[in-house]
Amino acid sequence: QVQVVESGGGLVQAGGSLRLSCAASGRTLSSYTMAWFRQAPGKEREFVAALRKNIGETYYSDSVKGRFTISRDNAKNTLYLQMNSLKPEDTAVYYCAASDIMFPRKNDYLYWGQGTQVTVSS
Repeated sequence: QVQVVESGGGLVQAGGSLRLSCAASGRTLSSYTMAWFRQAPGKEREFVAALRKNIGETYYSDSVKGRFTISRDNAKNTLYLQMNSLKPEDTAVYYCAASDIMFPRKNDYLYWGQGTQVTVSS
């Protein structure tokens, strides 16, 4: 099984950028469908972006489409989330997750990191 650890969160002003990283160990990321989720205070954890295993297709929630980019570096076994044009409503704890299933639902992601805080000030 895979273990994942997120990093790269922080405090940024609205309109700024951050890049989150998700370092994996145990197995290669390309064996999994990888995703980013986020959870704001008092809200449910929500899907942000996914990168399908094998086919490499990317998917985004409507709220981040055009601003965020998910990518993977196979040599470093690391997943990234490039976040541009950040808004205060992007403030949340961001989680990296992995699933053995090519088209997983939220509950099909079995491997989760501890999360990294992103705070966007207005």
